[in-house]
Amino acid sequence: MKLNLKRPLVIFDLETTGTNITQDRIVEIGYIKVHPNGNEESKGLRINPEMHIPEESTAVHHISDEDVKDCPTFRQVAQELANTFTGCDFAGFNSNHFDLPMLAEEFLRVGVDFDFSKPRFVDVQTIYHKKEPRTLSAAYKFYCNGEFDAHAASNDTEATYEVLMAQLDRYPDLENDVDFLSKFSSNNRNVDLAGRIIYNDKDEMVFNFGKHKGEPVSDVLKRDPGYYSWIISSDFSLNTKQVLTKIRLQEKK
Repeated sequence: MKLNLKRPLVIFDLETTGTNITQDRIVEIGYIKVHPNGNEESKGLRINPEMHIPEESTAVHHISDEDVKDCPTFRQVAQELANTFTGCDFAGFNSNHFDLPMLAEEFLRVGVDFDFSKPRFVDVQTIYHKKEPRTLSAAYKFYCNGEFDAHAASNDTEATYEVLMAQLDRYPDLENDVDFLSKFSSNNRNVDLAGRIIYNDKDEMVFNFGKHKGEPVSDVLKRDPGYYSWIISSDFSLNTKQVLTKIRLQEKK
């Protein structure tokens, strides 16, 4: 099976200091960039998060402060990664819910404004859960009949890639097309990557949380302008704040 691609697909995985997108940091990123002609390039990169890696996180991915003390910071590699990822679509395992929002947050944190509005996102976990609900290790065993060392970014990306290819082989109704897979593996229609703002059935951008949940963003900004200020000053992701600010500026035109 060969992926039917119109543009490169970056299959990636992150290991982090924790699961809080606004406070935690990346300690390892692994990716495989698959080109439309079938060529592949892969890379694994450990990153100094400039903060302590909690012991409970180290117990999961086996990366300690000592392991990354001499590694580059994300700021030092961000532009190179952005250049590599420009013009690509993305795929990962649970990437729509965690890895993509985390990656976007890291880019914004160091001032690299990577445009995540253009790529399509394929979440292999969502495909798996819709077909055979389990974890990545179970998915690899189920689809690829093998075992692998989970929670190492390079291993996870390779396993995710193999699972995606096996899913395409196994399910005839899964089209070998990134646009189809992106739509199939999306559980909602996010405007921001964290899903705080989504599109409703009328294609209106609405808040997906809090006291204004389900209400059009444009209406809330007009009726309750202080809500914007509250979000900007609160612990929301930088991507959410960026998206909301763009909507606010557009409404003022």
